[in-house]
Amino acid sequence: MKPSMAPRPLAAYHRRIHRNVFIYLVILVSLIGAMAWAEQWGLSRNLIGPIFLFSTVMIYALIGISSRTTDEDEYYVAGRRIPAMYNGMATAADWMSAASFISLAGALYLQGFSGSGQQPGGLAYVMGWTGGFCLVALLIAPHLRAMKLYTLPDYFDQRYGGRWPRILAALASVLCSFTYVVAQIYGIGLIASRLTGVQFEIGILLGLGGVLLCSFLGGMRAITWTQVAQYIMLLLAFMIPVSWLAYKQLGTPLAPLAYGQQLAQIEAIEQKLINDPAEIEVRQAFARRAQVYEDRLKNVDASMVILRQELEEKIRMLKSQSADYAAIAQARRELLAVPRDASTAREQWTRAMHDNRERSKPLGGMPPHTQAYAGNPEGSPKEVKLFNESRLNFLALVFCLMMGTAGLPHLLTRFYTVPSVAEARTSVAWSLFFIGLLYLSVPALAVLVKFEVLNNLVGSSFEDLPSWMAQWARLDSGLLEFSDVNGDRILQLGELKLGADMVMLATPEMGGMPFVVSGLVAAGGLAAALSTADGLLLTISNALVHDIGPGRERKPKSSEGRVILSKFALLAVAMLAAVVAAFKPAEILALVSTSFSLAAAAFFPGMVLGMVWRKVHRPAVVAGMLAGLGVTLYYMVINAPGFRYFMGLPANEGLWFGIQPLSAGVFGVPVGFLVMALLTCLLPSSWVTPRVAPAPPTSKVQSEYPGL
Repeated sequence: MKPSMAPRPLAAYHRRIHRNVFIYLVILVSLIGAMAWAEQWGLSRNLIGPIFLFSTVMIYALIGISSRTTDEDEYYVAGRRIPAMYNGMATAADWMSAASFISLAGALYLQGFSGSGQQPGGLAYVMGWTGGFCLVALLIAPHLRAMKLYTLPDYFDQRYGGRWPRILAALASVLCSFTYVVAQIYGIGLIASRLTGVQFEIGILLGLGGVLLCSFLGGMRAITWTQVAQYIMLLLAFMIPVSWLAYKQLGTPLAPLAYGQQLAQIEAIEQKLINDPAEIEVRQAFARRAQVYEDRLKNVDASMVILRQELEEKIRMLKSQSADYAAIAQARRELLAVPRDASTAREQWTRAMHDNRERSKPLGGMPPHTQAYAGNPEGSPKEVKLFNESRLNFLALVFCLMMGTAGLPHLLTRFYTVPSVAEARTSVAWSLFFIGLLYLSVPALAVLVKFEVLNNLVGSSFEDLPSWMAQWARLDSGLLEFSDVNGDRILQLGELKLGADMVMLATPEMGGMPFVVSGLVAAGGLAAALSTADGLLLTISNALVHDIGPGRERKPKSSEGRVILSKFALLAVAMLAAVVAAFKPAEILALVSTSFSLAAAAFFPGMVLGMVWRKVHRPAVVAGMLAGLGVTLYYMVINAPGFRYFMGLPANEGLWFGIQPLSAGVFGVPVGFLVMALLTCLLPSSWVTPRVAPAPPTSKVQSEYPGL
């Protein structure tokens, strides 16, 4: 609390906040109840989803509009007067992005607890992201709050002086935040298109309107209070279906405490499916398909000619036999799908070959859910290598997520908004509490959904499959794909391919819940994506205008002018991110993991060394940031499948120690520390002196904040 803020006005401010949050809770519960009642009375599902999404987005927009401001302190750091509990709630919403809400349970479903040699496993995300907040609490948040800054690049400017540390930090903020925000907008488009029936690209634009309404007018003040509302929404949206599913299967809604009972049953079903003759038929069919693609790749040009001739002959035969029009249309679609040039054919057929090889493995390519690591430390050399790679990838991803959490610009900016250093520490504790409420339930949800699929869906007749499967498959075959590979009209596990991005969103339909729960889950996913996108877009626009932008002499003189400039930068970045997201560049979780590796390599070494070692100077931190970020980007690019294909390099042969490129920060962070330490020791500190010394939590700070 600032000395100028009397206790009584502060108490009245807190009472007003509590009252507003209570009013929001009443409105939200009333909306859910009204939609459930309307569904019972026959309201169409085609209306429930759009009404849910429109209503919640309008609530966030009203909060954003009511928080509009042109004051610089309010726009950038919400006036530094957000109570610790609500800042923790807003941080949790900022944190529970589309990756956590939509994709994390799907990653655990597909990869098990520790994954395979090439997939790190879903539990690494839970451990890495949660552990990262311990680093934030111990090393980062109190120190940054004591310095009373606006953005993370401000820290590099204040600590090291000069223009280059600030510019590099700002450019790195833009890079990792833009990667992150593309994933959020992709999730927004996915949810909006599924529930409203519009095209994916239109869904992106609809969701983007909600993002801009929340963040454009009020900056950090508007974002903070919309994130509080969004956290409440996503908490209800996550806990209701997982508790429902737990009660249905186990007789108790306490999923985190009871889901272990299902692990033994899942293990027994998996073992049965591995030895099932029908599953073996399916695996053999996929192996044959993989061999077909491998044969085509031996002579791509000749294979394209032969394939076209075969399909043209097939169409002629179908016409001569007066075959069904659907069969002829399918053959024509296959003919049109034949690549037009050898380069495209090679890329498509290589991808198809790897995909079919993966699905020719037991359990459709998924590892057994409860295995410790892939491979066998006492088996053949190949199994030992797979075991070591699996363990290394798991640990590398945990490392990158922890360091990245402690370096994410949009997350650290949240701790500038609290009144004091002590409140910053308390805010981190509240953040961990609110995040833990959901993260403890994520592994439970993955197990319950897997049991539902293995026990109730696999083995069903194709004629009896639920309608929601066809709806998801039509939306995007990458989310759900199923076909009768062995022709027995019974769904085998190998014939079903689920994408990580749809497991959570389809949970209510898998569990047979009312459609209003599906609408609630979609609204929760939208809230998660919107809350994170708001903070990310504000971070990018602030980096472009406040930290880079025109020189100080050419910037608007008034705070209102600078805020307006930031708003237009935010609008431009949002539109660019929407264009990139429309191309569906990668799965949500992969994009987010990439962002964490970039943030870890760019920020963590410079921040930590700057806080604990006063001798670190400007040339050392500039060289360290460039080296760490350069190594990380190099490793990501050189091991990207598209780049290796374009350069004619063999797949998966450029990996260091078998570590996947999404964990590239495990190399960049040590390089950054090493370069900074070496240059600090080798170059005289008299070369450059920090322009402004950092303000650690000393007696000066304690005099301003007596509670410390």
